[in-house]
Amino acid sequence: MKKLTTVGALISSILLTACASQGGWTPTIDAYNDPNAYRINQDMAECKQLASKASGGTASETAIGAGTGALVGAAGGALLGAIAGSPGTGAALGATVGGLGGGAYKGVGAEDKYKSSYNNCMSGRGHKVIR
Repeated sequence: MKKLTTVGALISSILLTACASQGGWTPTIDAYNDPNAYRINQDMAECKQLASKASGGTASETAIGAGTGALVGAAGGALLGAIAGSPGTGAALGATVGGLGGGAYKGVGAEDKYKSSYNNCMSGRGHKVIR
């Protein structure tokens, strides 16, 4: 039961943060008076790769956060469950809640870092990024 719950927490948290995946977001660029306007598409492709590398990727960061959260949650849940007389149930519940919370936290952090890196890269290449 505990192992199944932990796996469920990992899968659920990855699915939750996949909605805010890095795949579709791009910064808004103002090309008016941009001397480098002809390079926008090439710079966006290169900056997207750099930002993805800098952020570690939403899916992998979510998985790391979910795993860590599940372990911490299971330990805390087992402790509280032992006090209540059911350490196994407490551990399973703690792993689920911890996994979801940890996965969401790390996923959102990776997404923010991705967007910031992407914006900084485009700005650094001389483009006006609308923030």
